[in-house]
Amino acid sequence: MTVTTSTGVMTRVPVSVAAMPEPFLWRVRHTDLDDLGQSVRRVVAKGGEPCRDVLRRARPGERLILASFTPFTEPGPYKEYGPVFVLAEPGDETVCRTLLPRAGRPEDYLREHFVVRAYSASQEIIDAAYVDAPSFGQTVDGFFNRAGAAFLHVRFPAYGCFALRIDRRNADGE
Repeated sequence: MTVTTSTGVMTRVPVSVAAMPEPFLWRVRHTDLDDLGQSVRRVVAKGGEPCRDVLRRARPGERLILASFTPFTEPGPYKEYGPVFVLAEPGDETVCRTLLPRAGRPEDYLREHFVVRAYSASQEIIDAAYVDAPSFGQTVDGFFNRAGAAFLHVRFPAYGCFALRIDRRNADGE
C-alpha cells in the first residue's frame, strides 16, 4: 500500500503521528512545571516557532509555553529531554495524525532538514539519519522495514527540539 502525505512524499508504511501526552499538556498549562520539574517559560510567539501540540508553526503574537519534554517512558541511556513549544491555551484545531506533516518549505512544521531516529520497543536506538525533506518518506519506510523498529522520533537538528513520534499503523488503523 502506498500512502501520500500532505507534502506529496510517498510512504509505503501506514503511519500514525503521536499526540503530545495529555498529562504533560495539562501539567505545563496548569502547574507551570515541565518533565524535569522546572518552571516553564511563557512566551509570546515571534512567529515560526514549532508548536508540537498542533504540528504547525506559531503565528506572531500567539501565547506559547516553552518546556522540557521527554517522549520516553522508560529509564535508560537513550532517554533524553528536549525543548518543545506548545500553545498556552488548548485549541480546537484538527491535526491530521495519519499522514506525515508537511516538510521542506519555510512555513512547514518540518523545514528543510531534520533528524529521524529509529527505536526498538525497549526504547533502545537502532539507527538514525540526518534527513532532507524530500527523503523523509523514504527514510520512514526504510526504518520501519528494519527488524525491531517499533517507533521513530524526529528532532529539529539546530536546537534539539523534539518534533514528533511516528508509529506504524496496523491494519485496523491504529
